Amino acid sequence: MPHTASRYLAEGPRVGIRHFTYEDGAEFTARARESKDLHHPWLFPPDSPNAYTAYAGRLIEDRTKAGFLVCEIDGGGIAGFININNIVEGGFQCGALGYGAFAHAAGRGLMREGLDLVVGHAFGPMRLHRLEINAQPQNTGSIALARSCGFRLEGFSPNMIFIDGAWRDHERWAITAEMRASG
Repeated sequence: MPHTASRYLAEGPRVGIRHFTYEDGAEFTARARESKDLHHPWLFPPDSPNAYTAYAGRLIEDRTKAGFLVCEIDGGGIAGFININNIVEGGFQCGALGYGAFAHAAGRGLMREGLDLVVGHAFGPMRLHRLEINAQPQNTGSIALARSCGFRLEGFSPNMIFIDGAWRDHERWAITAEMRASG
């Protein structure tokens, strides 16, 4: 049987990751609207066509960002998203992760699988050395995901990021290519 090319950059048993496209807007924004209660007060993904176009455009066109959709292999629906922001090359080779599951996929382990695929892609084809996650201490789901994928707690930053009208404290989590290789 001939091998057919996958639509995904990487695949696991239940999910694949692929880059954002402008054509994903209708599904993405519908999922974001359905997931408002799950996301608040941690993140605010775009939930209108214009907001999605601007958001996706930054992820598609800005070399310091890489956006990935986590899609269920069975049916291809978008389960969540993982973005690598603030990518710095040269001696640093680092990026900062942001992510969110959509409500229909939350609690099913799909984001765990997706984050593992993104980390592998970042340390493989993207040639990054370090990934960081900044999570509010009360965001236990985000912290549990970071921990489950091998990230280590490296510190605490008071008043680090302006979210939902206030400067919020964050825990800093990170993983390096060496940590993943020995994990």
